[in-house]
Amino acid sequence: QVQLVESGGGLVQPGGSLRLSCAASGFTLENYALGWFRQAPGKEREGVSCIGTIDGTIYYADSAKDRFTISRDTADNSVYLQMNNLKPDDSAIYYCATDVSLVYSYSGIIGCLGDDYWGQGTRVTVSS
Repeated sequence: QVQLVESGGGLVQPGGSLRLSCAASGFTLENYALGWFRQAPGKEREGVSCIGTIDGTIYYADSAKDRFTISRDTADNSVYLQMNNLKPDDSAIYYCATDVSLVYSYSGIIGCLGDDYWGQGTRVTVSS
């Protein structure tokens, strides 16, 4: 059975850092495109960062560029999201997903969509 379990969320001050983890079971993580999504109260779920099955295929939302880093570790079958210089607008429930779809244009990767498998989420609160 496919299962994704997020962890690493919590309360952090603006400018602080968090590292989110997503442990996968029931499938081999390296064979799938993976993603981190977030949803704040009253807002749509949005893609934050995704990583494809081919090296170098990575997407970051504009709000995440230069602050967040996505990575996978095949040794522990997990995907991570390192978040630095956090802002109050980053506060949300963060979900990881597998078998996501990277969206391409002539200029490169411009988005990421997910609809198959999701974890239960981990809450991130950025506040002073």
